[in-house]
Amino acid sequence: MSIDWTDLNAKLPTERTGAAKAKRKDLFKQMDAGNGILSLAEVDKGIRDVLKIDEIFDAKAAIMRAFQIAKKRGVSSRGAMGDDYIEFKEFRFFLLSLRQYFEYWEAFARTDADGDKRISLFEFHHAQEKIEVWVGPIGDMEGEFAKIDKNGGGHILFDEFCEWAIAKNLDLEDDDDNIVLE
Repeated sequence: MSIDWTDLNAKLPTERTGAAKAKRKDLFKQMDAGNGILSLAEVDKGIRDVLKIDEIFDAKAAIMRAFQIAKKRGVSSRGAMGDDYIEFKEFRFFLLSLRQYFEYWEAFARTDADGDKRISLFEFHHAQEKIEVWVGPIGDMEGEFAKIDKNGGGHILFDEFCEWAIAKNLDLEDDDDNIVLE
């Protein structure tokens, strides 16, 4: 499946402009069940029904990572209850995180040849050429695999891959980086 990165970025209003903020408010309202906060279920449904981005909707691990990091972005104005939800002040960061974790998901999926949601040493080795396009040269693939596989389970899981991708500044060669990160 080919991702239309330009279209995807256009659906995620992350700029620090009045117009983008108004779009975020509208999106937030459409996703919200009426209590001023977003649960993971509301976000998930909103990605499918409001944003209409099926590629991200199918990337549950990316949604989960973005949700978890965004809800911890700041102290909740709703006390302890709000810490399990995304408030509007965290929503822009959520959209930025969602875009980035989706890019990591795409890289992960392109490496996970058999689709079992984990990367074996064989798959990692076999994908060396494309991985090096994303992160630069890797001299010792087995050593790099061992560093990524933090739990020593013999496979790279998505969370482990994300930590590595962030440290390596992974960037897919075919995505549209035209998204405001500030």
